[in-house]
This record gives sequence, C-alpha cells and structure tokens, in this order.
Amino acid sequence: MTTPTSAEHLNQTSRSPREIELPAPTAWPFVLAFGFTLMFAGLLTSVSVTVLGAVLALAGSVGWFREVFPHEHEVAEPVVHEEILISTQRRLVQRFPLAEDQARAWLPVETYPISAGVKGGMAGSVAMAVLACAYGLFKTGSIWYPINLLSGGISDVALSWSPAEMNSFHAVTFALAVLLHVSVSLLVGLLYGAMLPMFARHPIWLGGLIAPVLWSGLLYSILDILDPLLQQRIDWYWFIASQIAFGVVAGLVVLRQHRVRTHENMPFALRAGIEAPGMIPPKRGGETRP
Repeated sequence: MTTPTSAEHLNQTSRSPREIELPAPTAWPFVLAFGFTLMFAGLLTSVSVTVLGAVLALAGSVGWFREVFPHEHEVAEPVVHEEILISTQRRLVQRFPLAEDQARAWLPVETYPISAGVKGGMAGSVAMAVLACAYGLFKTGSIWYPINLLSGGISDVALSWSPAEMNSFHAVTFALAVLLHVSVSLLVGLLYGAMLPMFARHPIWLGGLIAPVLWSGLLYSILDILDPLLQQRIDWYWFIASQIAFGVVAGLVVLRQHRVRTHENMPFALRAGIEAPGMIPPKRGGETRP
C-alpha cells in the first residue's frame, strides 16, 4: 500500500514543473571577446589599445568565472504550457525515389578518387607556371623573375634583391618556389576532387572562375598585413589570370576522370572487411561458403 505522503509525492513529481532554472544572463563573454579583439587590433594600431584590450579580457575572464564558481548563478523562469497540434491537409504522402540498393540517399553518390585530384593539381600547376613564365618574359624579359618572386612566399630574401638579381637564376630560391608551387597545387587539386562532385550543374564554373576569384580577393585583402614587400611586387591582374588558368585546367582534368561510388551507404561490416554468413558471395558451383 502507498501511504498518503508517498501518494502526494508521486502526484507532485508526475506534474510538469511550473518553473525551471536557467543560467543567469551575463555580459562578461562579450567583454572578454571585445578585449581579445582590442588586443589583436593593438598590434596594428597602438600599444594603448592592446593594454586596454588586456584589461578588458582579464575583467571578462574573472567576471565570467565568478558566474560559474563557486556556485552557478541561475534564474527561475516560468514554464508556459503550449498545446501543439500537428495536422495536415494533404491526403497522400509523397515519397522521394531512392536507389534500389540504398535505404537512404547520401550525396554525393559518386566521387573522384585521390588520383584525380593529384592529376588535376599537377596539370593546373603546369598551366599556372606557363602563364607565370610568360608574364616574366613580357614584364622583365626573364622567366626567373616570377620564380624568385614566388619564393618570397617562404623567404623574404629575394624580395630585397635588385632587378638584375631578380632576373637571374638562383638554385635556393628555385627549389623553394618549386616546393611551394607543387605543394599548394596538390592540395588545391585534392580539394577540387572532393568539391566538384557536390555541384551537379556547371561545376567548372566553381573550379575555374568562382574559387580562383574568391581566393585571389582574400589573399589581396590580407597580404598587405602578412607580407607588405610581396604585396608591392605582385601584378594582381596576372596573378588572377594565372589562378583562373589553374582552376580551369585542374577542373577539366578532374571532371574527365572516372568516378567511384562512395562507401557511406555500405554496411559497416562490409566496409570493415568482416566475413559473415549472408554477406559472402556463393562459389561458382552454387555451394555457399561455411
């Protein structure tokens, strides 16, 4: 038997609460974020801005921790009960057609192998290098100028050279430029191989025009802060043209590669290579494997 006290307790616990406790609102996270913003902005403006940001960041950290330790600050909010009625005027349920061997559609169904991204990146790097060397011949009469300029992305030594030194061959800067050019081209090529299958219509517009223009604009906006010497020497019209050439060639090479089916829809046991009854194909004679 249940006593009156236990029955009253069960009745109270079965009822929905009238109030719930929520974390108390606080502005200390905004103070902390604003302090960090001023700290980094002071690196480009003034030391006083950095000091003010450090003070605000310290105050925000202390204030935020005091909201949690030693006890959490909470407020009681009333619960507003709302009856939700789900209804529809449709008489038929419309179902999307799926593939026969799939229980759920995962996109993309097919993608490009890693080799497609590698081939696209290397082909794009050749097209970009040809256009850059053409710029060097047209601008200074030497193909070594853009190569020495590219090495400035790793070392600023070449950026302080005279025009005669910029137009000459240097083994160290040549090796740095080749290393930087091949590494970035391979990474972007792999990115193209992963992204292009996600765009069903006109993927070459993404890889050949939109992505190079966005990348060039982003680099143009931050290069003056990262490397002012390199910013002064780059001809941005030729730079954007070379980026577009890379994107078009790399995109076309990737699109011409054979696609492979993605493995997200396969059972985990099959992806892991686990042999289990019902998953092993029968032998040629019709006898099933044990």
